[in-house]
Amino acid sequence: MQTIRGFRDILPENIALWQKVEKEATRLFKQFGYEEIRIPILEKTELFARSIGEVTDIVEKEMYTFADRKGDKLTLRPEATASIVRSYIQHKMYAAEPVRKFYTIGPMFRRERPQKGRYRQFYQIDAEVFGVESAYVDAELVFILNELFTALGLSDLKAHINSLGCAECRPSYQKALLDFISTKTEHLCENCLRRMDKNPLRILDCKVESCANALTDAPATLDHLCSACDDHFNTVKRALEQQNVAFTVDKSLVRGLDYYTRTAFEILTTNLGAQSAVAGGGRYDRLTEELGGPPTPAIGFAIGYDRLVEVMEALDNVPTPDVLDLFILTLGDDATHKGYIWASELNRMGLRCEVDYRGKSMKALMKRANKLNARHVLIVGEDELAKNALILRNMTTKEQTDIQVDQVVDTCLARLKP
Repeated sequence: MQTIRGFRDILPENIALWQKVEKEATRLFKQFGYEEIRIPILEKTELFARSIGEVTDIVEKEMYTFADRKGDKLTLRPEATASIVRSYIQHKMYAAEPVRKFYTIGPMFRRERPQKGRYRQFYQIDAEVFGVESAYVDAELVFILNELFTALGLSDLKAHINSLGCAECRPSYQKALLDFISTKTEHLCENCLRRMDKNPLRILDCKVESCANALTDAPATLDHLCSACDDHFNTVKRALEQQNVAFTVDKSLVRGLDYYTRTAFEILTTNLGAQSAVAGGGRYDRLTEELGGPPTPAIGFAIGYDRLVEVMEALDNVPTPDVLDLFILTLGDDATHKGYIWASELNRMGLRCEVDYRGKSMKALMKRANKLNARHVLIVGEDELAKNALILRNMTTKEQTDIQVDQVVDTCLARLKP
C-alpha cells in the first residue's frame, strides 16, 4: 500500500522542523493578541462556491467534492478563510466582541498537479482579523509575517503590496480592464475568455504564458482608486516604511480568490534561488456580509507551510536532534524490571529516559544509547545489583560514578534534570 498521489507522510525525523515553525508562529500570534481557532476539515460545498467564486480554478477544478449518504454536497476545505468567516457568523462572535483576531494551523486540500513544494494535501498557517477597517491592521499583518520569517532564519525578504480598490472604485477599473482585454482576446486562453463577463480581475492572475504576455500593459488598479482607497493604501505604505519592512508596490499583484478588496500582499524570498512566495493575503471587507453575517471589515493571510519548510531545509535551518537525558542499560530480567519502574518515574518527573527491552548485549545497548544521543547511561546488570552500585556514565566526558539502587530516582533527578 502506498500514499495517494499528492499526499505524503511527515516522518518523525522531519517533524522537529515543523514543530519549530508552529512554536514560533504560535508564540508570535499570542504576543499580538491572536486566539487559536480550530475549524472542520469538511464543509458544505456551497460555502466555498459562494466565498471563493464559482468561476475560480479552485471551485471548478481543484476541490475534493462528494455527496454524502443523504446527497448533501460536501467539500474538503481548500482554504481556511471561508470556514473561519462561517464560524464567526454561526456563533455570532460579533455580538460579544466585534473585533476578533484568530489563527489556525492545519491541512487544506486541492487536486492540483503535484510538484516540488506543492501537494494535494498541503498545510497552511492562517491568521484573520475581523471588525477593523483601519489600514494599520493591514500593516500589522505584513509586519507579523516579516517578524516570523526573520525569526525562522529567512533572509532577502520583500513584501509585494497592491490595492485592489473597493466596491466604489472597482467598477471603473473593470471597465478600463475590459476595454483593454477586448483588444487582446486572440491571445487569451479559454478560461480567461470565459472569465471576462463574471470576474475580469481574475484574468490578471492567469499563469498561461500567452495570457501573461498579452496583459503586460494592462491598466493598473492603483490608477483607478477612489480617495478613500488611496488614503488607505498610503497609510499602509507609511506604516511599513516606519517599521523598516522592505516592500515594493507591485501593480500586477492580484489575489486568486474573488473576495479580496483593497490591500493585497505577498511575502517573497530568494532563499530558494528564484524569487518565490511563502505567504499571501489581503483584505476582504464584503465577505462576511455575502455569507449572511453583518457588514464586517476583515483581513487575513495564509502561509504556505510546506514551502516554508522547504526554504528552511535549503538554508539548513533544521533543529538539532532531541537529546536523551538518560539511557538505562539493563542486563537480565530483574534489571529490566527495575529499569522500567525507574524510567517511568523519571519520565513522569521531566527527565527524558529510555530503556531497551529487547534483551540485547552490552555492546549493542551502548550503540543504541549513542544512536539516541543519550547524555548519560545508567548500567544495571546482575553484578551492579549484587554490589548495590549501579554505574552512571557521562557519555561526553566518559566519567563514571556509582549510585545505590534505592537512590536512583533522586540522584538522577538531582544530577541530570535540565
